[in-house]
Order: sequence, then structure tokens, then C-alpha cells
Amino acid sequence: MILSHLSLLDFRNYRTAEVGFAAGSNVVVGRNGQGKTNLVEAVGYLATLGSHRVSSDQALVRHGADAAIVRARLEHEGREVTAELQLNRVGANRAQLNRSPVRPREIARYLTTVLFAPEDLAIVRGEPGGRRRFLDELLIQRTPRLAGVITDYERVLRQRNTLLKTARSSGAVERSLSTLEVWDERMIALGTEIVLARHRLVRALEPELVAAYEGIAGAGQPVRLGESLSVLGADPDADAAASPFAEEPNPAEVREAYGRAIAERRRAELDRGVSLVGPHRDDLVLELNELPARSTASHGESWSYALALRLAAAEVLRRESNGGDPIVILDDVFAELDERRRRRLATAIEGYEQVLITAAVEGDVPESLLGHRVRIEAGAVLDEASEGVEESS
Repeated sequence: MILSHLSLLDFRNYRTAEVGFAAGSNVVVGRNGQGKTNLVEAVGYLATLGSHRVSSDQALVRHGADAAIVRARLEHEGREVTAELQLNRVGANRAQLNRSPVRPREIARYLTTVLFAPEDLAIVRGEPGGRRRFLDELLIQRTPRLAGVITDYERVLRQRNTLLKTARSSGAVERSLSTLEVWDERMIALGTEIVLARHRLVRALEPELVAAYEGIAGAGQPVRLGESLSVLGADPDADAAASPFAEEPNPAEVREAYGRAIAERRRAELDRGVSLVGPHRDDLVLELNELPARSTASHGESWSYALALRLAAAEVLRRESNGGDPIVILDDVFAELDERRRRRLATAIEGYEQVLITAAVEGDVPESLLGHRVRIEAGAVLDEASEGVEESS
């Protein structure tokens, strides 16, 4: 899949922008604060319906505007698709494919991206929520229908938590139990699907992670992915781990473990007014040298681990996609790497159909990746290939 053209209207600091991209490597160069990250953020948003920098869409709409528009022309094997998202300050966002209205998540069927940014260090060093987001964003790109499953699960979770809080505050625990059991059934059904999908994804990622980490950091430091599952007794509040499923779990096995775990934590849930079992309480376990990477990896090792996770994700998507390679996006990454890691990363990504790179200093980017260049200066996007300029503010 190739992104040949990107149009922005009232997105972030851009009033308008028209940017052409080429197959292979594209480098967006500009001083900090000029808007280069905003360009690749828009591309990533089209693919995932989320930003790697903020949790709310409001920040993506230019100040004073009611809506932002991101439009991309995509090409694959001679076919061309125009995908468009309208991000509304008030009301639901809208989407189009070739000018025909569709649900926003339909765009993910035509565009996949893997974006690495400095914020990804939090996947390795941060809280479990960041690792869950990493898995779920990749799940949705791998199987777009899971976006609906995850959304439904989050809705049921909110409803169930409201009921638990109401039961705790009113003291009407017995009256709430029958209603709570209805929500239990729905949460178990949806949660089981998420647990199984994450498990399959982790198993697919692990061999790719091993290869990617060795490619970036060199041999001699084994890495491993695991799962900490609340349905098997893991409790992040008590720092209690749990053994994974002994073999490939089936849905009945997960549902049974889920129901048993809820029954065991029922009193604690009613006392605290929150749901303590389910995918929202799970974690992705990252090991380096048979130790938790979160607490033992150095700064350089953490960078290598985060890069390797993204490269592993790209390989999984590439292997399973009928639409060509995902677009690999490296946002201000090379400035943080030493020369050895720069060369190795360049080698790892040079075979992808299209790579978008942002850099404040062109010299930070390995020469082998200095292909098509887009410069950003003084609030303007300058496409070297066309010498076209679009003003931004």
C-alpha cells in the first residue's frame, strides 16, 4: 500500500496542506514545532482512529475551526482509493471512501500503518494500559471487526462498574446481584473474545520480536513475550502474577476461568465498586534476559525493545495483509539512537514498500533512507519533488 498524496484542512496547525509522497523512503525535515509530526500523526489517525500523542480528538482540530479533514490517496497494484475522515469538534466523526459515506473504522480495511515515536518508550517502561493499547490497536488493524468487540466491552464495563458503585453506596447488594449476573454474562462473552485474540496475537508477535530485537541490538540478549491474565488470578494492585494457559486455550476454557475468577473476586468488587477481572486488568509481559524489561532494561535496551515491538507488529501485518505492506512511520526516532542502532534500523525497514520518517536534522537519517524529501520551514510545507508550497498557521 502506498500513500501517494495527503490533504489536510484545519488539522492541528495546518489551515491547509497538500503533500505528495513516493514509494520507498520519505523524509519530512523541519525544526521542532513546525508541524512535521502533525503530518504523520494524520496518517496514523486514518489507520487507527487514534493519535499517538493525545487521547482526545479535540486537540486535532485547529483552534477556531469546527472540524478537521484528513484525506489520503492510496494506491495498491494499480488500484486507487481516496479515504477521508472529518473530525468534528461537536458530534460524531464522518468518513468517506471514494466520496461514498462509510463508518470511520471501514478505512482501516484499506490502510495499515505502524508508527514508532518517542512516546513508545512507555510501552516498555510505563503502566499496563500502554501495553494493552499497543495490543488492541494492532488487533484492530489485524482484524477490524474487533473494534466493535472492544467498544462493546468498554460499554459493558462502564455499565457494570456503575452498578457496582450503586450497590456499594446504597447498601442494596442482594437486590443488585441478579442484575449484576446479567452484566457478568455479557462481559464474559466479550472479554473471552478479546483474551483469545490477544493471546493469538502475542504468539504471532513473539518470534518476530526475537528476530527484530537481535537485528537492532545484536545477539546475546534473549527476549520473550508473556501474558498476565486476571482471569487466571493476576492482580496488578497486589503485584500478583499468574501462570499463563498451559496450552492453546479454547473459548470454553477461558469462559470457565473468567466466571470462576469473577465469583472469587465478587466481594472485593462490591467493596471497591469496580470490576477486577477482565482484559482491562491484564498486562503484556516483556522480558529481557529472563527479567522484566520494565524494571531492568537500560535506556538503550528500552529503545531497542520498543523499536523491536513495532517492527514485529509490522512483520505480522505484512505477512497477513492482502493489501501490501503497512506504511512504516518513524517519528523523530533517529535522533535518539546511536550510530550502530541507526544503521541496523535502516537495514530492518529498507524492504518495506513505503516508509515515512520525520527528523529535525537531516543528517540524523542514514543515507540509505534519504529518498523523497519534504521540508517544513516557517509554517509552510515544501514538497521538493513539486516545489509546491501550502501555507499553514
